[in-house]
Amino acid sequence: MFSAVGVVILLVMVFGGFMLTGGDLGAVMHALPHEMLIIGGAAIGALVTGNSLPELKALGGGVVKVFKGAKYTKQDYLDVIFLISRLMKIMRTDGPVALEPHIEDPAASAIFSEYPRLLADGTLVHLICDTLRLVVVSSGTLDPHAVEEVMDNSLKTHHHAVIKPADTLQSLADALPALGIVAAVLGVVKTMGSIDQPPAVLGAMIGSALVGTFLGVLLAYGIVGPMATRAKAVIEADAAIYHVVKQMIIASLHGHPLPLVIEAARSGIAHMNQPAFADVFDGMRGR
Repeated sequence: MFSAVGVVILLVMVFGGFMLTGGDLGAVMHALPHEMLIIGGAAIGALVTGNSLPELKALGGGVVKVFKGAKYTKQDYLDVIFLISRLMKIMRTDGPVALEPHIEDPAASAIFSEYPRLLADGTLVHLICDTLRLVVVSSGTLDPHAVEEVMDNSLKTHHHAVIKPADTLQSLADALPALGIVAAVLGVVKTMGSIDQPPAVLGAMIGSALVGTFLGVLLAYGIVGPMATRAKAVIEADAAIYHVVKQMIIASLHGHPLPLVIEAARSGIAHMNQPAFADVFDGMRGR
């Protein structure tokens, strides 16, 4: 929502300031559709050339993230602490084999089903279940450091895939000023072909050509560049919950006491999503 507000503020300030200084907005609006067609068409063509269809779909999802923001709330972080705590408690008290019904079919698990928002995240569920499946298969004898390395590789692979839309947006932002120059040069070429026209006509044509440069720079540094930054921030914020899962599982495998495991995970969550100490431990007591 704030991203949309920011775009509105940007447009109002830029075009409003232009009008307040005596600029003729009509001249800009007259040239805008044609310049936008050239720049926008070139940008779309570059995106299609440089990306596969799945990557283009992911780019659309990345743009949606810019306006929707991070999907996980403080309650989700609280829930993931409860979920991992319960699973690790089963492993400690009943043994690794007791985990099998929950990790082999999470959708049918009485524990997972209590957290539908977490269950809907396939990456989160696979990270939990695949890791704990290794522990079950090895009867709990795996070196925690080896498990941590496997989880790190999984998270790295996931991050490389999901961060691609932000990288693509940034690449587009970097290219837009040059595409604006392309539109401006075409406008100058058109103007030179009409060099025999009166100065008033030539001035309007040159002004129209300069709108291309203006649009390229405005889109790059005022809209697409900030969108790339925001998309990266949202993607990284969504990934934080996976690191909470990793920290709790690895700390539990090291044999640390449950309160220490929980507090270490809680304290590592960003302040805006960090559950209060009382919320965590009261929830663990079933209140």
